[in-house]
Amino acid sequence: MVLPPPPCRHPPGIFARRSVLLGTAAWCVSAVACSGGAKTSSAAATSSPATGSRTPSAAAPATMSPSASGSPGSGLPRAVPWRPGAGEIEPAAKLAAVELVEALGTWPAGQGGEQAAADRAAALGIPASSASRLAAQAGALMPTADAAVVRVIDAQYGGILSDTASVLVVCDQPTLTGTTVGPGGTTVDVRLSRGSAGWRVTALHPAAPGPAKPLEPPAREVLGQSRIELPPASAADIHSGAVHDSVLRAMLQLAGTYRLSVSVVRSGHPLDVFGTDRPSDHPLGRAFDVWRIDGHPVVDPATSRSLITAFMRAAAAAGSYNVGGPVQVTGGATANQFFSDNTHHDHVHVGFTL
Repeated sequence: MVLPPPPCRHPPGIFARRSVLLGTAAWCVSAVACSGGAKTSSAAATSSPATGSRTPSAAAPATMSPSASGSPGSGLPRAVPWRPGAGEIEPAAKLAAVELVEALGTWPAGQGGEQAAADRAAALGIPASSASRLAAQAGALMPTADAAVVRVIDAQYGGILSDTASVLVVCDQPTLTGTTVGPGGTTVDVRLSRGSAGWRVTALHPAAPGPAKPLEPPAREVLGQSRIELPPASAADIHSGAVHDSVLRAMLQLAGTYRLSVSVVRSGHPLDVFGTDRPSDHPLGRAFDVWRIDGHPVVDPATSRSLITAFMRAAAAAGSYNVGGPVQVTGGATANQFFSDNTHHDHVHVGFTL
């Protein structure tokens, strides 16, 4: 299960526009990588919270909200908007990505469908033509249901350059169909560009993990290990059988010492290393990212650098040839075993050759 970190301080003034929109929009709910790919496609195509204020997990007690489903006592939890916290390199980029994912994936009864989703996107100030195009790209973010609530677990970079970015929005999404509340969730590779008006979303690539297959022992152990916290898309990746045993065994080895909150495994991640044409290890099922270690978000400046460094060294000892994070670790079996850059300021990447 994924537990929320303490509330954070917000950058002044950055959320004023959202507050106005949330107060007026009809869909309002309770006032509501590692290196990514240069290509416009994401890992979804291969198969058919600095402390942020992050939402509770599906296993946490639900806070009832009549507006979440359109009727009292629906069983859907209250949506809690995600906020970037201290330590973020480009908080505005993450906020733009998350706001759109929350808007598209959250609706009360009677307001489902692509047109209604486009209207919610337009309420954020996105031009109508772009809002319609983005709603059409929402995919797994808009399951067939009477109502749904997106609760963002984490927003991390798939890549960040001076004027382009990939933000991977990892979310839980319980749905209501009739009187039945069901689990759900996905990871969306949100592409953005920066212009004179700031960051704007240009494309969405939701995860598509593929169908579940019979599980081998390492996969069963990872899914049953309480010290490994997996978001919906990552759990589905493991169920699909497309994740290499090297990844699964490393997770289990690390869980012997640490409690690790995984953000991304395979799907929902860009195909190539951002700004290059080099394939990423994620779509091949040979990598995983960790956004929180022992309950401490990697991006949070208050998180001990020695904790992160020790975790990165432990990942290398577990067999990773390519460990990236916010700290440049020295040594290593090869000259490039450890690396650090802006993309990995908010998570630890653990990659494998096989």
